[in-house]
Amino acid sequence: MKAIGFAGYSGAGKTTALEQIIRSLRTRGLRVSVVKHAHHDFDVDVPGKDSWRHRKAGAFEVLVVSDRRLALMREFEEPCDDLSVHEMLAELDHSVDWAIVEGFKRSDLPKIEIWREPAADEKPRTLRYPEDADIQAIATDDANCLPDDCTLPVLDLNDPANIVEWMLANGARFEYVPPATNHQENRL
Repeated sequence: MKAIGFAGYSGAGKTTALEQIIRSLRTRGLRVSVVKHAHHDFDVDVPGKDSWRHRKAGAFEVLVVSDRRLALMREFEEPCDDLSVHEMLAELDHSVDWAIVEGFKRSDLPKIEIWREPAADEKPRTLRYPEDADIQAIATDDANCLPDDCTLPVLDLNDPANIVEWMLANGARFEYVPPATNHQENRL
């Protein structure tokens, strides 16, 4: 399995780009899994449906299975902000070709930084790549907004097929090797 992170500020276009990247990988016959960072009290259940009712009744885990999909919801008894991206990747089926991680900008996975220049009325933002050695490339809609001394590959955010071609051509750098375990209990 290859694992790649996509990191960038909210509103930079990560989700839109990843939808197209996932489709492009799938049209090449590749299997893709996603780990997505969500905020606080998100929900994938529909209120009132059985899985929602079971979870609200206090179930620690609810596994919903059909002939087409499986979804696992696990409740934390207290907030758990220190899960590593590696613990989340361990939950995936490692027979997939690519695991795409959206968010988790501080993870130690090799990643592509998604960058859009903030609008004039938005707060200024800094690029992450100068301080993050795990960033392998920058995907942007305007290469002119990057510093002149940027030595990383610059990918066109508006051309997801080209981003996929770059990923495939550089696939060896994204081979996932889990870090050595320190025998900690998996908190997921």
